[in-house]
Amino acid sequence: MNFRVLNFTSSLISSFKKFSLGSQNYSKFLFSGNQIQRLKCATCIHTSGTHLGLMEFFDEKENWTVNEIRVGRAWKQEELRIKSNEDLHKLWFILLKERNMLLTMEHEYNEKLELFPSPERIDKVKESMINLEEVVRERNKAYYMLETGETGERPGQVANNSLGMRYFYKCAEHILPPEKNRHWFAKRKLWFKRKEVKKFLLYYREKLFLEKRKARIRERNHVLQLLKRFPDSDMEALQDLYPNVDVARLKTWKKARGHWVPE
Repeated sequence: MNFRVLNFTSSLISSFKKFSLGSQNYSKFLFSGNQIQRLKCATCIHTSGTHLGLMEFFDEKENWTVNEIRVGRAWKQEELRIKSNEDLHKLWFILLKERNMLLTMEHEYNEKLELFPSPERIDKVKESMINLEEVVRERNKAYYMLETGETGERPGQVANNSLGMRYFYKCAEHILPPEKNRHWFAKRKLWFKRKEVKKFLLYYREKLFLEKRKARIRERNHVLQLLKRFPDSDMEALQDLYPNVDVARLKTWKKARGHWVPE
């Protein structure tokens, strides 16, 4: 009985090898007793052209010697919202392939110490991918809000790093709870409660405050010089241009008066 099973398995493996090596068509196999039925697939599997190989990571040859390549603008969110999910899925992989090609060409031009033609293409592809991802996220939020009443986004919270600075922490799944996860607790290192960190935060916030105050004084002095040089300037336009400065109040200051005798 064991010899029969071994003979059957060996013949089965050999038949699979014959089908996989002898034919290029995709097929499925159904087992019914000791028989193997071969069914041809009705649909084709779309793949990249095998004849291109690694050349798909490079641009067309006629673009290698030009100094400028004319391309269109990036995809806008308004244009992507009217497309179906299938079209967005296809467009994502097209943009991904284009980005890989552009990065490869940029690296090759840098190796040859030559200028990469139209480098703005990389920025346009990245902008299109960001807009596409934002549209897909909007659809996912709408679906989850309708079905579950939640956004479905990855939850997060405001946390403190090792230096006591606040940042937005995206939650992740862990097998162990926090009180039993020694690796996570050692990695976190709650140093922000120490007195050295509090002293550092005091100096750091003082530095930020001084920078903001210097920026306000610099902007105020600039408005004073404008009022001094141009006393008949439009007050509303100045107020719209410098919203953080009280232009009407500065108009009454002595520093805003020019070297002229008032009428």
